[in-house]
Amino acid sequence: MFALVGGAALCTALLHGLDWANRAYPPPLEQAKEVSREVVDADGRLLRPFATSEGLWRLQTTASDVDPQFVRMLIAYEDQRFYEHKGVDPFALLRAAGQFVGNGRIVSGASTLSMQVARLIEPRENRSVLAKIRQIARALQIERRLTKAEILDLYLTHAPYGGNLEGVRAASLAYFGKEPRRLSIAESALLVALPQLPERRRPDRFPKEAEAARARVLARLAVSTVIGEGEAERASAEGVPGRRLQLPALAPHLSELALRKDPGRPRHETTIKRDIQQALETVARDAAARLGEKLSVAMVMADARTGAIVGEVGSADYFDATRAGWIDMTRQVRSPGSALKPFIYGLAFEEGLVAQETIVEDRPADFFGYRPRNFDMSYQGDVSVREALQLSLNVPAVRLLDAVGPTRLMVRLRRADVRLALPAGEAPGLAIGLGGAGIRLRDLVQLYAALANQGSIVRLGDGVEAAPEVVVGDPLLDPVAAWNVSDVLSAVLPPRGSRRLGIAYKTGTSYGYRDAWSVGYDGRHVLGVWVGRADNAAVPGLTGYGAAAPILFEAFSKSGVAITPLPKAPPGAVRIAQSELPIGLRRFARTDGGLVSATAREPAPQIVYPPEGAHVELGARSGSAIAPLALKLQGGRAPFRWLANGRMLPESFRRRTAEWVPDGAGYSTLTVIDAVGRAASVRVFVE
Repeated sequence: MFALVGGAALCTALLHGLDWANRAYPPPLEQAKEVSREVVDADGRLLRPFATSEGLWRLQTTASDVDPQFVRMLIAYEDQRFYEHKGVDPFALLRAAGQFVGNGRIVSGASTLSMQVARLIEPRENRSVLAKIRQIARALQIERRLTKAEILDLYLTHAPYGGNLEGVRAASLAYFGKEPRRLSIAESALLVALPQLPERRRPDRFPKEAEAARARVLARLAVSTVIGEGEAERASAEGVPGRRLQLPALAPHLSELALRKDPGRPRHETTIKRDIQQALETVARDAAARLGEKLSVAMVMADARTGAIVGEVGSADYFDATRAGWIDMTRQVRSPGSALKPFIYGLAFEEGLVAQETIVEDRPADFFGYRPRNFDMSYQGDVSVREALQLSLNVPAVRLLDAVGPTRLMVRLRRADVRLALPAGEAPGLAIGLGGAGIRLRDLVQLYAALANQGSIVRLGDGVEAAPEVVVGDPLLDPVAAWNVSDVLSAVLPPRGSRRLGIAYKTGTSYGYRDAWSVGYDGRHVLGVWVGRADNAAVPGLTGYGAAAPILFEAFSKSGVAITPLPKAPPGAVRIAQSELPIGLRRFARTDGGLVSATAREPAPQIVYPPEGAHVELGARSGSAIAPLALKLQGGRAPFRWLANGRMLPESFRRRTAEWVPDGAGYSTLTVIDAVGRAASVRVFVE
């Protein structure tokens, strides 16, 4: 009786002691939580990992990240009763003990996956009985704290694969160049075999040993049962990888930024599309090699409908010191050259100052001491607005900027959250139309995204620095003006050697040949390209058309995005031949009295849109809400009063633009009266 009581007390004390030891000396599971930080694309695919503080490539891995066949082979080879035991397999332990007694040395370790996890998170210096006992104790502790799935995930993350590779994902990327979600039988067998002796079986250094170890895995009866009859023979015929590949290092500038912003975060999500990013980086690297030493290339590609940046290349090669590749040129302020001209023309279209076929002078001009000259130092004489924009003529652009006002252009760009950088102490002047202000490539692409989006503003975001955003509010340009700009730019011929893609694009070259730009867009995506030197040195002969535009077309072609047609003409947008324009829109000129047409002696108001007899599609017959009709005039003295079919619109206007919503389909008469009583009328048909 006393013996039973004493035995029970001893067992109780022993259990309490074990429980106390378990709580007092827990396994170092917290240390196992350090993994490589990852930057991933919009679909969760790896862009770039960062090594741990110990210099290890240890990518977080779960069973759902790897091929299920690999998991079955791993358990069949390493621990067939993994889901049944509590950390120690007694049958395997008895077998190992018998072998030790019979041979005087450890023949097989009987290690379960739980025991291997214990060894991986708390490495031992030598292989001994004492170390094995400690490993068993740790395995029992781990089993009390974690589920089987969590233990398996720890093994998949920490298993050694030679060098500084840890975990199945890192090994698969390094040896096979792919994530382990889809593995062949041969690949799975190799990944099962390597962790036992990772340094001696490294396929990049010891291919014969790696192949032999893989063969032993395939020959195991339990593995053969898992993979099926005949699969082992076929897998054995495959070679093993002979070299170790670099882990992905895409979007390096964005990845570094993500790490700086939140160093402790294990996973950084971006809006980048991996395939697009890889294609753009390849194009940039190859283009820079063709262009010459010290030149770099930067690119930003975005979804114009959502604002999501899908590709972002900060330099031609991040690791190329001769090109200062570590500098992210998408975020540097540089002179845009002529790249802002489309927005000057857009404002002029919106104000009703010009139409595409309006004649504008390209001759030497003096704007209060500012004398712009064309890039080639020649002049075209009288040209249409369409030709002036397509040829990127400087004098016509400055004439229009003088009319709309440089401050107004600056204010309009701020709607899109873009602020031009002016020289210290200077007010906005006419020079900003030709590159006399600084802008970032990202901001320039943001402006062009509004053109692709029918004037509506989207703020670009990459998920790290900012989130993409569709802005609800005033547009950058009204849809008709945005369409006119896109219609003109879509007809610009591609650079020599490039094929037509159905995109609209514009180039720019900064003063002194320091920066070459090209920005293009279709109905969905917008892509901006910058070429130059990071140190802002001049590159004689460097131009947007010659250097940046070919890269733009190549990048668009190789990005993998399908070309989306440009938006259709919105209600009220029409092409009108020069001979059919209202007289006030046939020629653009500037006099001391203000903006006038070719008939400068007739300052009475003239309705320039809609033209007389026009048929305008506003959806009046569809039964849905009727779209407003833009009204534009030239000449006259503000304020202006508009009448529709004899009824006065509710307010007067000081600007030469207004809107009117018809009551329904049919003919209507529109009349405008200026401040001194002069009037003009047109008759239109609303559809």
